[in-house]
Amino acid sequence: MLLVNTETISGKKLETLGLVKGSTIQSKHIGKDLAAGFKTIVGGELKGYTEMMDEARRIATERMVAEAEILGADAVVCIRFATSAIMQGAAEVIAYGTAVRYLD
Repeated sequence: MLLVNTETISGKKLETLGLVKGSTIQSKHIGKDLAAGFKTIVGGELKGYTEMMDEARRIATERMVAEAEILGADAVVCIRFATSAIMQGAAEVIAYGTAVRYLD
């Protein structure tokens, strides 16, 4: 499945199938939260949270692709990611785009 953040795919005519999305809410365990709290005092990357967000984007993308496959899509165009804080240490990530089929 081709995933792009553009509206078109070079050299392809597309049939729009509809909006597809995938989301997840991720959190870190209390130990990681405490370590991140201490890290904010001295500065630097919060690697535990970086890993959490990478994993959340991967899961959200997989779920979006699964919806596109159900529709018979060849690709998803105009992909976007959005995040929101749900509570301290937990974030929602949503991936969304337009499922399309190639017209050949």
